[in-house]
Amino acid sequence: MAESLAEHERILQEIESTDTACVGPTLRSVYDDQPNAHQRFMEKLDACIRNHDREIEKMCNFHHQGFVDAITELLKVRADAGKLKVQVTDTNRRLQDAGKEVIAQTEEIIRCRIQQRNITTVVEKLQLCLPVLEMYSKLKEQMNVKRYYSALKTMEQLENTYLPRVSQYRFCQIMIENLPKLREEIKEISMSDLKDFLESIRKHSDKIGETAMKQAQQQKTFNTVLQKQNNVNYGKNMYVINGRVPEPKYEITSKRTLEEEDEHEEEVLTAHDLVDFSPVYRCLHIYSVLGDGETFENYYRKQRRKQARLVLQPQSSMHETVEGYRRYFSQIVGFFVVEDHILHVTQGLVTRAYTDELWNMALSKIIAVLRTHSSYCTDPDLVLELKNLIVVFADTLQGYGFPVNRLFDLLFEIRDQYNETLLKKWTGLFRDIFEADNYSPIPVANEEEYKIVISKFPFQDPELDKQSFPKKLPMSQSVPQIYIQVKEFIYASLKFSESLHRSSTEIDDMLRKSTNLLLTRTLSSCLQNLIKKPHIGLTELVQIIINTTHLEQACKYLEDFITNITNISQETVHTARLYGLSTFKDARHAAEGEIYTKLNQKIDEFIQLADYDWTMSEPAGRASGYLMDLINFLRSTFQVFTHLPGKVAQTACMSACQHLSTTLMQMLLDSELKQISMGAVQQFNLDVIQCELFASSEPVPGFHGDTLQLAFIDLRQLLDLFMVWDWSTYLADYGQPTSKYLRVNPSTALTLLEKMKETSKKNNIFAQFRKNDRDKQKLIETVVKQLRSLVNGMSQHT
Repeated sequence: MAESLAEHERILQEIESTDTACVGPTLRSVYDDQPNAHQRFMEKLDACIRNHDREIEKMCNFHHQGFVDAITELLKVRADAGKLKVQVTDTNRRLQDAGKEVIAQTEEIIRCRIQQRNITTVVEKLQLCLPVLEMYSKLKEQMNVKRYYSALKTMEQLENTYLPRVSQYRFCQIMIENLPKLREEIKEISMSDLKDFLESIRKHSDKIGETAMKQAQQQKTFNTVLQKQNNVNYGKNMYVINGRVPEPKYEITSKRTLEEEDEHEEEVLTAHDLVDFSPVYRCLHIYSVLGDGETFENYYRKQRRKQARLVLQPQSSMHETVEGYRRYFSQIVGFFVVEDHILHVTQGLVTRAYTDELWNMALSKIIAVLRTHSSYCTDPDLVLELKNLIVVFADTLQGYGFPVNRLFDLLFEIRDQYNETLLKKWTGLFRDIFEADNYSPIPVANEEEYKIVISKFPFQDPELDKQSFPKKLPMSQSVPQIYIQVKEFIYASLKFSESLHRSSTEIDDMLRKSTNLLLTRTLSSCLQNLIKKPHIGLTELVQIIINTTHLEQACKYLEDFITNITNISQETVHTARLYGLSTFKDARHAAEGEIYTKLNQKIDEFIQLADYDWTMSEPAGRASGYLMDLINFLRSTFQVFTHLPGKVAQTACMSACQHLSTTLMQMLLDSELKQISMGAVQQFNLDVIQCELFASSEPVPGFHGDTLQLAFIDLRQLLDLFMVWDWSTYLADYGQPTSKYLRVNPSTALTLLEKMKETSKKNNIFAQFRKNDRDKQKLIETVVKQLRSLVNGMSQHT
């Protein structure tokens, strides 16, 4: 209980000393205590309140008299306070009246001070804004004069330095909003300038390329001439063609040309002189400043790739003129000269890897285009000019660091095409020479004419030199002309080999191969066609054989000619040989074969004139007229063969005799001929005798004994058998090596005998035999049977 009272005492002290706002927790503790504690607390509280009331009452009683005295004093002062109030009011009125002017002046001062402060503030703010406005004005001016790169720098200064200082002003917000638009405008304008630049260089590519190629060619010519002047041994290996010294390609530059080059040295133009590259620089800088350089690079490369494809696309008629090729090469060179310039004056816009990739793509396209269009060229001069253009084109681009080995490889393919066009051209030249030739020995009336011929063709004949003028050279006019044209072909082929950066050995090999093609294909074909022409007679064929013999002998001089050009000895291991020997041998063999054929045709023509009366009873007593004409023709023909090699004339003569013998035999055994009288056989025998006399007269020298007469041995033995009527000997000795009629075939004898048998039945030609020997007819029948048995035995044996 005592504890509870002490606790209530403490709580009351806290309530009295604590702020009323914090009394809640204290009162809560009253209710958190023992049950009915709050009742006791209320009692304690009431007791405390009564104590305080008693103390208040005591205090009031103690101070009451002082309060009454104070009220009394206050009432006394009241009257004085009224007077004082009147005085104060009057003083205040007079003070207010006096202070109105001061107030007015003070307000004026305050207003002025405010204005002054505002002015100071405005000046300070203007000092901040003026640089911004000046920079923005400068930006506008730079935009107007198209100084876009400077304008971007100004924008950058505005954004980073000036505008942040005055960003609270409205006009600054407007500027900030306009700056991105200005940037886009600059991008669009610079891109438009770039497009104009791209269009400009597309139009000027051919001029740029033409200038670059011209400079490269002039430089090469200049270097070549310097090398020539420094080369002490120059000219030792010059070669002569038809009495003239051909000039190499670089000889077109004379002293006058060099002087002109010196005069115009200062006029050398570059790509930068022909095209204004500033749009590219500006656009690159602008996009770089805008942080969009990669977009610009991609756009530039994409557009240039498109232009490259357009440049690489040739005109369909490019192959018709050299100007078409020149314009095509100039555009390509111009394109890559611009790219090389951009590569070296900018950083990153184009790279070496990019230009190499673009060049490799272009090179593949160029090679494909040239391979296609060069195949259409049929003029060797155009192909040669194309080659020269390709060399200048390759040298120019090589000077800019582009690899061009594939172009020189292509030139070897074009060289084959060039050789083909040369071969076609020389086919026409050879054909014209053969058409214009009279196929007769060249007459020379004096020493001067002889030297002219010798200067064109290497002819040597000591026996002919001993003869006096006038005289005739054995070959016809076509021989020196053919020789000249072969040398001209070698020179034309050499022209293509110049400037190909190949060794003398390779050039020598190319010259020999192309010359071999000329000899083995072109000249050989022309000779073969010439030989087969119907209007070429025996005399012409004989002259052709003589001509080919001399051309064959001249092949060694062609070898020396090529050697003098290339300085490559014929003894070199890899040196090719000319195949002229085989060419002319083949042509000669063909001519010989044609001689044999035409001789046989002539013989057939004469034989067709034969008009035998196969039923005549008695011979005419002399050889047939057609045969005598034939023999006279053969005699005159073989006299022309005196200039031919011995074996050719002998072979022709033997072939003619054999063909004549065979034709006469076929005439006797012709299936359409049904009857032959003994008189006809005797007349036929007279003709064969003339043939044998012709053969024995040695129409062509060189035959041993009766070799030529053996061509008629089959006819002779057959006619002897019938003329002598020596059947018993024939039948008895048949099959024996020593038989008198060894060359008489039983079937041949049987055929002729049956023709004579048919005649005897109608003309009673065997009557005289019946008078002399009535068993003769039976003998004929017996011989026929025996011959048939021999023929049957031969067929069974076969």
